[in-house]
Amino acid sequence: MGNPLSSLTGGGTNPAMDLPDPDTGLTPREKTAVRRIWDIVKADTKQNGVDLLVMFFEVNPSYQRHFKSFKDVPLKDLPRNSKFQAHCTSVMYALTSIVDNLDDTGCLVEMLTKLGQNHHRHGISRQEFIDLKTTVLKLLKKKLGSKFTTEDEAAWKQDTGRCILSYFQRSGQI
Repeated sequence: MGNPLSSLTGGGTNPAMDLPDPDTGLTPREKTAVRRIWDIVKADTKQNGVDLLVMFFEVNPSYQRHFKSFKDVPLKDLPRNSKFQAHCTSVMYALTSIVDNLDDTGCLVEMLTKLGQNHHRHGISRQEFIDLKTTVLKLLKKKLGSKFTTEDEAAWKQDTGRCILSYFQRSGQI
């Protein structure tokens, strides 16, 4: 029968589950954890996107200046601003696309390249993406509580770290 938790953790003691993908650096077990967590979060895409970016701007208020559509909207009013909601939803869809393509590195690289080019034009710095990564992890911990295990956190750190690195390599910023 095997370990009853193996379906949750991605394969029990199967050694193949811990072999990193040469392109992403993620193991099948880590990919499973990333997908499992994201499936929970994307169930409420718009609200979780709003919560993510509000949390991001609370910690990093100067970053709001990059967004012409809502740069002058007070933080407390952002959750009700339709342009802000639309951007939050787009951010969540971009994250969903990254998670959905963890096994298709060709597509993943092209998506990250386009993301890099688009954000480079707007002067988004590497630090801002690192800060967004930190905020994503905080959001996952806040929303999921004990469902977000230390293994999940490690997988998310690996995934988002690799994506940020790829983004900046592809955009020519490093």
